[in-house]
Amino acid sequence: MPAIEKQMNTKDLTISMGPQHPATHGVLRVVLDLDGERVLKCTPYVGYLHRGVEKLAENKTYLSALPLTDRLDYISSMSNNVGYCVAVERLFGIEAPERAKYIRTIMCEMTRISSHIIGVSTHALDIGAMTLFLYSFRDREVLMDLFEMVCGARLTVSYPRIGGVRNDVNQEFIDRLYAFTEEFPKTIEREYETLLNENRIWKQRTEGIGVISAEEAISWGLTGPTLRGSGVPYDVRKFAPYDAYDKVEFNVPVGKNGDVYDRYLCRMEELKQSNFIIRQCLEQMPKGAILAPDAPKFTLPAKDKVLNDMESLIHQFVLITKGPISAPEGEIYVATEVPKGELGYYLISDGSGRPYRMRLRAPSFVHISALPVFCRDALVADVIANIGTIDIVLGECDR
Repeated sequence: MPAIEKQMNTKDLTISMGPQHPATHGVLRVVLDLDGERVLKCTPYVGYLHRGVEKLAENKTYLSALPLTDRLDYISSMSNNVGYCVAVERLFGIEAPERAKYIRTIMCEMTRISSHIIGVSTHALDIGAMTLFLYSFRDREVLMDLFEMVCGARLTVSYPRIGGVRNDVNQEFIDRLYAFTEEFPKTIEREYETLLNENRIWKQRTEGIGVISAEEAISWGLTGPTLRGSGVPYDVRKFAPYDAYDKVEFNVPVGKNGDVYDRYLCRMEELKQSNFIIRQCLEQMPKGAILAPDAPKFTLPAKDKVLNDMESLIHQFVLITKGPISAPEGEIYVATEVPKGELGYYLISDGSGRPYRMRLRAPSFVHISALPVFCRDALVADVIANIGTIDIVLGECDR
């Protein structure tokens, strides 16, 4: 009997990656429509980490809302704090002292190094390169110790203040940080770049993957290394400098091909540029005050005040301020360059001393929205590379 040919029917497969998948870098859920290993459609779902940060800010003074910003991109809390302080200072018309501006610039660049170390090393870990993760966290630990030395915290710091910083840096901090900046560029070249730059497996997993053109990157609102990897030299520190960024020199690294590999190279070069900025700030930092005289300050409640419960105590300690307790009516948008990209604070003031509205422009939220573009015609394995290349933190995305 002649062989009977059977007709094989196929259909697309829909799977859910996350929200507990370790390579989604948090509680991100990505629904994938697949034709075999090929991605037909990629749909990200966010919101699993929503805490209502913007609404909470309406019930706090401008000063007591500061710790809320720590919990956005929690591995870059110092940069979040500085962005918020700069926005409120411009709303109030407060000018931070020069020494405080230099200190805040140093802290932001230390944060950028720490964040890029996590971003690059965990990205490499996700797609099979383990060694860099172990080496780089050794260097990050030095920075964490320095954060702890200056403010007592390592992760959620709340160190910057409206009008300056909480306390001055001592000579031991300066000496240890300067010693770090002398060795770190050598470490990047000797270990980081040696391990990955020409690693054939790394290049196979990153070159030509997640390509996005400059025009598309701009239209999607991408910022930071995710945008600069496509060849667009936009950096808030250059175009709208704040603190001491107009007093230091640095280059803005850009890519050519707009792929995962170029975005990796941008972050590696930014590590060197941040190191260079820190050295300049340490060498140029002037003496003087660290807090503007008209800046809001914490104060304890009066001793004869009877407090009936802990909630009242917290209210008195956190919400009572000294100095300008109300802002002029109006609105302002201020952008700063955090490790992930452009972080924007939009504040509306009704003159009450509390933000009538605080809106956050979080780079992680914008970048996640563009994930379907990165995953066009990708393989399932490339989805992991594309999530790593946009370097997201869900605390910042969901807010």
